[in-house]
Amino acid sequence: MKIYYDKNDILIREMKQSDAQAITEEEIAQGWDASADKYEMRLRDQSEGKAVALAAEYHGKIAGYVNVYLNSEWGAFANQGYPEIVDFGVLEKYRKRGIGSRLMDVAEQIASEYSDTVCLGVGLHTGYGSAQRMYVKRGYIPDGSGVWYQDTVCGQYADCRNDDDLVLYFSKKLHK
Repeated sequence: MKIYYDKNDILIREMKQSDAQAITEEEIAQGWDASADKYEMRLRDQSEGKAVALAAEYHGKIAGYVNVYLNSEWGAFANQGYPEIVDFGVLEKYRKRGIGSRLMDVAEQIASEYSDTVCLGVGLHTGYGSAQRMYVKRGYIPDGSGVWYQDTVCGQYADCRNDDDLVLYFSKKLHK
């Protein structure tokens, strides 16, 4: 298991199989609709070389996660050779401790090994508010294609639903 960061009570490492259930249980406990299937898919993608799946621990307890897909396969940056940061989260009880910033630092470092640009999509409902602010503070800018819904541009006046599939895409230039 590869360790990417280990300092000040925070450990960032490669995600392992047992994390899928641990993260799911914690998300359910905080009232989220969660399933281990999502994390098991990330682990499969990692084993196939498509992604790097990361987990964060705080004082030895699972606290967060993020994934870096080495070539974005969907959304505004699909198949352009840019790594995409996908499915970033810090469990609520561990927020405001720098865990999210460390996860993003490691994700961006990994992305910089493949491209000078990294991208991501962020949901628009209030559940994504802290992530939206973090991305702007870290220098991410909207790509200009507008809002996407269910992996297609949501046209002007088109119907959509403010769920996890309604996103805005951002990118950031990385320093190699």
